[in-house]
Amino acid sequence: MGIRIENISYLYTSSFTPDRLALSDVTFNVAPNEILAVIGPPGSGKTTLIQHFNGLLKPTHGKIYVDSFDLTCSKTDMYQIRKKVGLVFQFPEIQLFEETVFDDIAFGPRNLGFSSDQVEERVKQAMQTVGLGFEQFGKRSPFHLSGGEKRRAAIAGVLAIEPQILILDEPTVGLDRVGTDLIEKVIIQYHHQGKMVILVSHDIDLVARLAPRIIIMEAGKIIYDGSREALFGENRSLLSGAGFDLPEIPKFMEKIKEKGYSLKTDLYTVKEAKKELRKCLFSKQEG
Repeated sequence: MGIRIENISYLYTSSFTPDRLALSDVTFNVAPNEILAVIGPPGSGKTTLIQHFNGLLKPTHGKIYVDSFDLTCSKTDMYQIRKKVGLVFQFPEIQLFEETVFDDIAFGPRNLGFSSDQVEERVKQAMQTVGLGFEQFGKRSPFHLSGGEKRRAAIAGVLAIEPQILILDEPTVGLDRVGTDLIEKVIIQYHHQGKMVILVSHDIDLVARLAPRIIIMEAGKIIYDGSREALFGENRSLLSGAGFDLPEIPKFMEKIKEKGYSLKTDLYTVKEAKKELRKCLFSKQEG
């Protein structure tokens, strides 16, 4: 199940402020089994863009297709679309509203008409995926959870629907290293199931680890759509122009290379960097 965006524009209108063009002639496709990261400075149109993917917003101009469904067509069943496209908002914990964690996560599957046994199974699986033990957290009030636990409960509520497309808007904002690592594992696990993930994030290190393809937005337009290797290499000026620095791992590897070592710098995880450093040091000792 892919997404196709054709020349969409979106104009915010208000009786109290001047009209603002949030998206301008945006066009791109996303393949079914792809992790795509969308980055850019605040106000660049990232959140506006992803809210079009499940019909929360309708473009002022242009077309959006999820699979073969035209989201701009009035006859398209948006209920079916939202079963397929799960959107986790920035600070999703503000969406929690039920009396228990179980009921909050069960809200989506219940509204899709699943039996009570099926709902319970989906809730248990989703809670396990985000690291919330069913016995420990199921009957607790979501309002008594920590900030990180609320974030995970909100994400579990989307995972319980089992969408084919998972969209996350700044999922790690405010989380510590442990919480960030857990969200990263959730994304990887979801992708390994053959599903699409679209990630909006200011965490360039997270983006580098997860997304082979990156889009940069600026003033409602796409100014880069390509591989992370090209972005962190020959197109690095676009990265800095958007307010981002080079990710820590390739930055560290470049500093080592400047000292006369021959090694790869287009690496994005600690594991990859350790392997390359061992290889480099072993070769130097052999020489």
